[in-house]
Amino acid sequence: MKSHFSLLVRFFLAWLLTFLVGKLAFFVHNGWPGFADALQIYWHGLPLDIAVAAYLTAPLWLVLTCATLLGKPRFTPGGRTAYRVYSATVGILILATLIVDTILYEKWGFKLDAVCLSYLDNPSGITDSLGWGYFLLAVAGFLLLIWGYVWVLWRIGPRPDGHSTRRSCFPTSHPVQRTLHFLGLLLVGALLFLGIRGGVGRSTANVGMVYYSTDQYHNHAAVNPIFSFFYSLLKERDFSQQARYFSPDEANQVFASLNYNTKSELTPADSLLNTRRPNILLILMESCGGRVVGCTEGNTKVTPHLDSLAREGVFFSHCYANSFRTDRGTICTFSGYPSFPDASVMKMPAKSRVLPSIAGALRGVGYDTEFLYGGDKNFTNMNSYFLATGYNRVLGDVDFPVSMRKTSPWGVCDHLMFDQLRQNIDRQPKNKPWFKTLLTLSSHEPWTVPYKRLDDPMLNAFAYLDASLGKFMDQLRRSPEWKNTLVIILPDHGVSWPADINEFDTRKYHIPLIWTGGAVRNAREVARLCNQTDLAATLLGQLGIDHTRFKFSRDVMSQTYTYPCAIHTWPEGYTFIDSTGTSIYELATHRVSRLTPDPKGERVHKVKAFMQKAYDHMNALK
Repeated sequence: MKSHFSLLVRFFLAWLLTFLVGKLAFFVHNGWPGFADALQIYWHGLPLDIAVAAYLTAPLWLVLTCATLLGKPRFTPGGRTAYRVYSATVGILILATLIVDTILYEKWGFKLDAVCLSYLDNPSGITDSLGWGYFLLAVAGFLLLIWGYVWVLWRIGPRPDGHSTRRSCFPTSHPVQRTLHFLGLLLVGALLFLGIRGGVGRSTANVGMVYYSTDQYHNHAAVNPIFSFFYSLLKERDFSQQARYFSPDEANQVFASLNYNTKSELTPADSLLNTRRPNILLILMESCGGRVVGCTEGNTKVTPHLDSLAREGVFFSHCYANSFRTDRGTICTFSGYPSFPDASVMKMPAKSRVLPSIAGALRGVGYDTEFLYGGDKNFTNMNSYFLATGYNRVLGDVDFPVSMRKTSPWGVCDHLMFDQLRQNIDRQPKNKPWFKTLLTLSSHEPWTVPYKRLDDPMLNAFAYLDASLGKFMDQLRRSPEWKNTLVIILPDHGVSWPADINEFDTRKYHIPLIWTGGAVRNAREVARLCNQTDLAATLLGQLGIDHTRFKFSRDVMSQTYTYPCAIHTWPEGYTFIDSTGTSIYELATHRVSRLTPDPKGERVHKVKAFMQKAYDHMNALK
């Protein structure tokens, strides 16, 4: 009985030790971070190391469990051979991955992932990066290492009965002991499952969960390259054949007609702010679409504070969300990047990490940047995206007291998060401007909130968000920070209210976009049609900060904004809105729903060209 558990423990710990030594080799080759930082890297990277070790141990556990059920506890010669083949094969692959990752990181600057497969059809791309001498030396070193490594794996494995009976069989075949042994193996299986999953939190194991530093080298060193490779392999898709509607030249021509010009040419009348370097607070509201907000012709009873802020500040009254989920809407908002029906860029760290972002642009001109979220910051790789694209600090539920973490089904409820935001602003050093972001979470299924004003649970959850926001804004208005602060408020996506509203109704993704605060020059309504993605270029344009990297974001206040339009995507189609009306293209049936006449099909042509260009751009990200 003990032999099986001992073998599983030895096998599991062997992999953990392998990854520890692998990180040490990574440091030696790519740069020693310092003893304290090395310990931090080991600690933060441990969840992914455990996940991979559990994955590798799981097949051995399965074999031992099946053998127990069949009443065959002993390792036969064939069983020992199978163990040796498995351990040698996996050992070679693991060691090769660790070595390749260590060597290539110096040349490429990112962890091993599925991108490297694109070079297999042209190996010279790798050898040119390394040099042939370096490459051959690495191969020779690898062969020597693998010989020793496989020998170690075989030594910790099952022995022939003549060497040690206790290490190869039960001490007895009694049914009670066999049952206890089987139950013990089930417990081990449960622990392996938790290791593979990454714990008991809402998010499963992902690359972003080990990101902890503003130094990307430290984050990359913490990432297990085996996990990174296979995770990206599962997420990686070739989008080069997606949305193939036109020849490249024709797609370019139609896309050019949309005039996605990123230049900002502002007249004094186009200026929305009274300062070029305000403190900036961006509040991204969970699901709070226009259908529940009075100022966007929604329900006038739900959000009195938001409606008041819209009247007092700059209200973009014809703004539309690009997508339907938080992970997609977040990318749209902060990176000015389009959404896709069948892909979440945030879930592909190899792509999301190279996107431009508002935080990165602001940090580049001296802003301190901070992101707050009351939920699991590793959900959908959120943490890695924000740290990679410019945030100095990313705070999630684990950064708050335990008593706060379960005040909402999703984490810390909104009124407590606004209180925490207020405290963070009060503690903020005064010697540099700051950019803070809060993503709310209480206005989400199951709509459970510590507040009661409306009978409808969904509407009551939005009323709670509004009340929490209103209280916070009243406090901020009375503070010294108000005079030099710009507050931007918008949702991550729309909401299905009433319940029968769907993506074919543009009211679902009509969203409020509000700029308020003491840094706003005066109250006004901006009635120009625009998208959530346009926030990035519009904000940076007002601050005089270059935004040419934001290829799909437009400065709505610029004189170059000559073709207002909005695009929305969801798994079943695209929506395109311009001054002539609305067209919806269904992907499954290729049917076009024209909510307003479009005799020549120009709107559909334009949205197809846009999506073709967007897929091309996304496919090239690496």
